[in-house]
Amino acid sequence: MFVAGFPAGAWGTNCYLVAPAAGEECVIVDPGHEAARGVEDLVREHRLKPVAVLLTHGHIDHIASVVPVCGARGVPAWIHPEDRYMMKDPGRGLGRSLGQQIMGSITVGEPDDVRELTDGSVLELAGLELTVDHAPGHTRGSVTFRTPSSDQIPPVLFSGDLLFAGSVGRTDLPGGDSKAIMESLARVCLPLDDETVVLSGHGSQTTIGRERATNPYLLQAAGAQDAPAHPRRGM
Repeated sequence: MFVAGFPAGAWGTNCYLVAPAAGEECVIVDPGHEAARGVEDLVREHRLKPVAVLLTHGHIDHIASVVPVCGARGVPAWIHPEDRYMMKDPGRGLGRSLGQQIMGSITVGEPDDVRELTDGSVLELAGLELTVDHAPGHTRGSVTFRTPSSDQIPPVLFSGDLLFAGSVGRTDLPGGDSKAIMESLARVCLPLDDETVVLSGHGSQTTIGRERATNPYLLQAAGAQDAPAHPRRGM
């Protein structure tokens, strides 16, 4: 499997292009603020053919470029129905004060083709198999995408803002829920194999094994220690 990624825009949100190999069809995960140029550069450099955009959740730092990216290629965007409202009105997902600060300079909307994700569904796109897990807590419609393991290639979890290296997504914005995010960590992340590579919405690559041993929130989800301080990562 081929994965190319880059941190985009003011919030350094990781955008990923995923394909079976260079020169083949790909999916684009989370084209956020100012990501369109980076997507085009990677498409050209690696001779990729985008067929879909996949969104881990609806916050503006993950969806700001979805309209130009989908429009340039005529491809659909996939999002969980609980977060779809943020495509047209992303300020509602940030709260009044933060939304007013941010949204004055950013124009967003729905692309022509929007498809809704369901928990446990398996997307077969671009020669890839991606399992969708609903993982509320950061937002009500947060999801992760995971690939199966194959010969000498470990499974990959595109975790969005559920799980970061050493932390988790914030839960203090509209739709956030600290209890729900702990339940999502326990249900979605803890059952995964230690070698699963975690590609998150912000920050560096990690593995489930590393986070299982060191991440205070994952340790709390496993019942191994008390609750740490409130997380502030993500939009």
